Amino acid sequence: MKVLIAPDSFKESLDAPAVAQALAQGWCMGMPGAQCIELPVADGGEGTTQTLVAATGGMLHQARVEDPLGRPVDALWGELPDGTAVIECASASGLALLGPHERDPWCASTFGTGQLIKCALDAGARRFIIGLGGSATNDGGAGMLQALGLELVDQAGGPVERGAKGLARLSRINADGLDKRLMACEFQIACDVNNPLVGQEGASAVFGPQKGASPAMVERLDRVLATYASCVETTTGKAVKDEPGAGAAGGLGAAFLAFFPAQLKPGIDIVLDAVQFDQRLQDADLVLTGEGRIDRQSVRGKTIQGVARHARAQNVPCIAVGGSVPVDPQTLDLLSDEGIAAVFPILPAAISLEQALSCAAENLRACARNLAAFSAWGQQQTRQTAK
Repeated sequence: MKVLIAPDSFKESLDAPAVAQALAQGWCMGMPGAQCIELPVADGGEGTTQTLVAATGGMLHQARVEDPLGRPVDALWGELPDGTAVIECASASGLALLGPHERDPWCASTFGTGQLIKCALDAGARRFIIGLGGSATNDGGAGMLQALGLELVDQAGGPVERGAKGLARLSRINADGLDKRLMACEFQIACDVNNPLVGQEGASAVFGPQKGASPAMVERLDRVLATYASCVETTTGKAVKDEPGAGAAGGLGAAFLAFFPAQLKPGIDIVLDAVQFDQRLQDADLVLTGEGRIDRQSVRGKTIQGVARHARAQNVPCIAVGGSVPVDPQTLDLLSDEGIAAVFPILPAAISLEQALSCAAENLRACARNLAAFSAWGQQQTRQTAK
């Protein structure tokens, strides 16, 4: 039996490669001789770089860049075997880099993300996969553009500060110094939200509060992004403020749409293409996927939805495991509609969250072992019936 094991990470517990390994170990315990293909995946959020590098046999690179508040931080970017660079904005501009008391979307900048892109350009990369999840910023990607040579100018002709506070003084944009190499590149942007840049569903209103913005700051942030969008349109001729996805990562999506040869796509689709999922799916008898929490959000561009859809297209059954799984029939029906034949919890009993996180690998192995043993029993019964 050939089993393709393609899970996401279990947040705060195990990364995707570790989850795939535990599931493969458990399956082989319950069905000795099974062929388990470990193919950890991700949906474009945090962990995508390391997951793609592990799945393809690529390389990780470390670069000293600036964090959201301008402090030095060592960030990672990945290089796949075909030369594609993989960069997560969270690695340099992420919320996880700040303490709760440091969250300040008025000052936070995406400058470090631009520095990572420049590092990859200097290394020869011309194809990029960029993950937009987990940012601490709300600067419309202005900092990233500044790191790549774009000038943001105030009324006196001087450069504006980094962050949204600089955009409050923005008068015009000079793109003459923007790195010319960018236009010879291809950018696939992993974006799983369709929020516009400004307005009630925009970057500031929807995502600003979780980054530390008060209601008053949300209003200020929205105003400066509207001014920024006007300057962007004057400079590029592109109206991005209402574009779906422009509000992703505090407006970073807008910068890519306006100044880069970029395409915004669901992250899981980009990842599955990069790891050649459909090719590896050939001749598989079963797909085993999973993530830490499975709920209604799982069918809104998350990993297990993408994996299940691709498996269904090739008529391969797909089952999912999770630390927290739904019990209501409506959600289970939604998962079934996406091609997930069954969903199984990995927890053996009612335990604390702390215990669940610390014992995830053990519980994944046990769950996979039981599923494999039942599958092996089913195969045996089918053979006996055929006789």
